[in-house]
Amino acid sequence: MSTRSLLCSAAVAALAWNAPAAAQETQTRIAVIEDDDGSDVSTVSGAVPIVVISSRGGPVDLSDNTGSLSFLDAEDLEQRQVRDVADVLRDVPGIAVASVAGQTQLRLRGSEANHVLVLVDGIEVSDPFAGEFDVGTLQAEIGSRIEVLRGPQSALYGSDAIGGVVAYDSGRFDGISAFVEGGTNETVNGAIRLGTTGESWSGSFSAVAVSTGGEPNARGGTREIGRNGYTLSGKAETELSLELSLRASGRFVRTEGEFNDSDFDTTSPTFGFVIDSPDTRFENEAIYALVGAHLETMRGDWTHDLSIQMADIARDTFGSFGRTSGSDGDRLKASYVSGLRIKNAHSLTFAADWERERFRNDDPFDSAFTGRRSIENVGLAGEYRFDGRRFDASAAIRHDINDRFADETTFRLGTGYDLTIYTRLRAAFGTGMKNPGFFELFGFFDGQFIGNEDLMPEKSESWELGVDQRFPDSDISLSATYFNSRLKDEIFTTFPAPFFIATPANRDTLSKQQGVELSVHAQLGTQVSLDAAYTYLDAEENGVEEVRRPGNVASAVLTWTAPGDAGSATLVVRHNGATDDVAFTDPSFIPVTARLDAYTLVNFNAEARLTGRFSVFGRVENLFDETYEQVFSFVSPGRSAIVGVRADF
Repeated sequence: MSTRSLLCSAAVAALAWNAPAAAQETQTRIAVIEDDDGSDVSTVSGAVPIVVISSRGGPVDLSDNTGSLSFLDAEDLEQRQVRDVADVLRDVPGIAVASVAGQTQLRLRGSEANHVLVLVDGIEVSDPFAGEFDVGTLQAEIGSRIEVLRGPQSALYGSDAIGGVVAYDSGRFDGISAFVEGGTNETVNGAIRLGTTGESWSGSFSAVAVSTGGEPNARGGTREIGRNGYTLSGKAETELSLELSLRASGRFVRTEGEFNDSDFDTTSPTFGFVIDSPDTRFENEAIYALVGAHLETMRGDWTHDLSIQMADIARDTFGSFGRTSGSDGDRLKASYVSGLRIKNAHSLTFAADWERERFRNDDPFDSAFTGRRSIENVGLAGEYRFDGRRFDASAAIRHDINDRFADETTFRLGTGYDLTIYTRLRAAFGTGMKNPGFFELFGFFDGQFIGNEDLMPEKSESWELGVDQRFPDSDISLSATYFNSRLKDEIFTTFPAPFFIATPANRDTLSKQQGVELSVHAQLGTQVSLDAAYTYLDAEENGVEEVRRPGNVASAVLTWTAPGDAGSATLVVRHNGATDDVAFTDPSFIPVTARLDAYTLVNFNAEARLTGRFSVFGRVENLFDETYEQVFSFVSPGRSAIVGVRADF
């Protein structure tokens, strides 16, 4: 094969790699094509998908990424009619989702829920009290997209990213789009997005409202568990000059709903099970904001980015006689990131983060300490990247200076090699750490959960091997990754004698996670596409299978698009394998293990465009009315049906 033919094939493959990402933010790549003697020069150019979270230094071509990364673009979310972001994350390899009223948890590769860093428009959104984010409060906005980076990312992002990073981006938007829908269980949802773009500025505003009367969630219960959620967000960016730009984003989220308690009467036949609990409800409010400035020097080769962000989160629960518990947490963070590009293929990044988290236990009964606690952290990180024609490499190291714990250093190494224009090999090794949270350090209610101020940070080591494969003369791409992780000093809940009151401690033994992640995208003709994912996980804590981590998780999404974009139909199948959970059904209040059955959910949705601006849509979720539990004795929703109308201007 001539050099011209080889380079032309390589250029086309690079532009087509992971074709379903075309709606992702892109950058233009120009491939130079030469004859053997180098005299005949022409070019092939096209849009190459870029990803944001795999480097602190700036966007990276997807084909140059050395880690395990998945994304869902705006078209994916629209075709699947996603309302709760947690639902669509079930389609991503390596993720396990467990949801009950008032709390939805994500686990990446068998990690704990508080090991996953969640970013929303670049803002850390976890609750400082629990150290994790309730993903059930995140509603999908029109035009939004999601990136998921699996494996320890502490070398880039610090303590909260020991398991990985999930980044939700509301995206840029130009125009007006809105929908309203309603259906079973007194469900009424709506959203609107307005945006405009000028030569040197852009801005958008979004509002989302979800409301449902709900269904019973206790075994044999009759009390319907309803929920209302409201999200207001805005973002803007302006270029003051060719070199300097400013940006700002803000978000207000309010979630309110009902929940059921467990039966704590040791003489009751339903002791330890969830039962109908009249008048119990929760209210959560969160405010997030970020402002930043970006400066480019040396003709864009040396960049500087300064940002300040804040999060303020309040959570309250109520019973028959008023408020029963509450917590207030806030976070203030400042970051400086400097990136230097050297001869295109090499880049260096330096990042400095200062973060202060505070928490106050807003106990209405004065049974717990209600003063304000605080933790400060300074992180210094460096990253090197090499993006070659066939070989890519990355190395990152970070040193965290903690005011309550010993200082920690974490690192990550990654490499990728294009074995052929159709086959790419990947490998990575990294370490991570997670500091104890306020809840674990200081407890909650005295006499019910006692904190442990002597806790040590959790630490992990992880490695992975992966291959990405495309097939000649077909639009099919496969990805397979094997991962292996070891976690030491894992924080767990113990019940020491003689009072058997719950308190956290560090384990002396290793916790082990290993597994395989598979994904496939296939364009089955002009109008039909298939996306599928499968995860096998073996996760053990002290030699025992870890809870809420199914050994097998799979999904398949089959989408048909009508010619001329006149409509679409999507069938989604999601399988969750059997898994263990904890049950407090023993009068000693020491948990026992309960086995939750496997379940398979089928969703179907369709949309038809009536005119250039208006369309109608509908969907059925849990089509076969599967009865299942994601958490012990919490019954999940049955079949529901929704219809709606959408307008785009």
